[in-house]
Amino acid sequence: MNVAVIGSGGREHALCFKLSMSKKITKLFCIPGNAGTSQISTNLDVDYMNFELLYSALIANDISIVIVGPEVPLVAGIADYLNSKNIFTFGPSKKASQLEGSKAFMKKVCKDFGIPTAQYEEFDNLESAKKYINQSQHPLVIKSDGLAAGKGVTISLSKSESIQCAKEILDGKFKTSKKVVIEEFLEGEEASYFIITDGENYLPIGTAQDHKRIGEGDTGPNTGGMGAYSPSLLINKELQNKINKQIIEPTLKGLNKKGCKFVGILYAGLMIKNNQPKLIEYNIRFGDPECQVLMMRLDVDLLNLILSIKEKKLMSQKISWKKEPGITIVAAAKGYPGTYNTNSEIKNLQKIQTNNTRQIFHAGTINKNGKVLSAGGRVLNATCIGPDLAKARAEAHEMLKILEWDDLYYRKDIGWRVIN
Repeated sequence: MNVAVIGSGGREHALCFKLSMSKKITKLFCIPGNAGTSQISTNLDVDYMNFELLYSALIANDISIVIVGPEVPLVAGIADYLNSKNIFTFGPSKKASQLEGSKAFMKKVCKDFGIPTAQYEEFDNLESAKKYINQSQHPLVIKSDGLAAGKGVTISLSKSESIQCAKEILDGKFKTSKKVVIEEFLEGEEASYFIITDGENYLPIGTAQDHKRIGEGDTGPNTGGMGAYSPSLLINKELQNKINKQIIEPTLKGLNKKGCKFVGILYAGLMIKNNQPKLIEYNIRFGDPECQVLMMRLDVDLLNLILSIKEKKLMSQKISWKKEPGITIVAAAKGYPGTYNTNSEIKNLQKIQTNNTRQIFHAGTINKNGKVLSAGGRVLNATCIGPDLAKARAEAHEMLKILEWDDLYYRKDIGWRVIN
């Protein structure tokens, strides 16, 4: 069968890497892909947000299975459209995608079904938001209601900063948002928990810990993610049971009651304190960069898992993992998440040895006249499995040191809390 992955980032390169090992795939496509995916799949330069155009390209290439990487097309309803055209599309419906597409929707699900999360209020006008901020203890967490590419959350330390952040969101800083969600600040350690679900049944599909801040020691502005390791050492069996019973299962049942069954990957961003989980946010797809390290550690055929959703045989699957931990380090363009250069040449990629335990996943790259050029803020992901995290991180650093790229920036302390 012919299979397509939608997207052009590091997550999509990692999905292609894992799918390329499946004996069931005749031909693998990535739409639109990047310089890295072109080495293991056929890139199709198609605007995937134009669903009719996309459908034509899928039919022309006899593609019968589509796996959606990013959240934006899911929130726009790509799964509904393609499934209605009898192309099996792995990912949630437009309605269920509101779990990520609207923070207010997600918090309402938590409120309605008793899911532990931070206390919150939502506002669509600044005067009401100001009043709430002035009465609240700080720090506060100020969130854009809509999608913001991982940059719509601010931990605010003062009333003036909170008011300014709320004003920017309500003034349209993020085009997807007309509301601001203001939450209490939760203390603890963050962890990422992933499940695969057919809407009724689910299987855990890995844990990780992401590093959102640009600076070492988790300082500076938020980014889409500067690195991750897996498994999360915070999540033991007792805690996993609590996450399943208190968070995952009430969510799946609650969405069914609301008439929007969730099918696909559900990613819970959690805050853990005293072995108690609280939900920070939901994502409706694999995280980026968590996916990179999860795909490196996953020890089963990813396509079989996805087909088991299509065939309603999920609970016949067993998910196994390589025993060794893994780490991924994002190589970003200097200046990210602010102003940065694109179209700068990245040399020596071919000198880096890669195999099933060490890869350079491309995120923001393009091929031009035989050269690999940067084409985004987060550009490459050095991803390694090792006997321990410290050794995996050292190996990832060695890979990045081989690169000749003037704009290279990466955090050298990914995994610092556990490695230290």
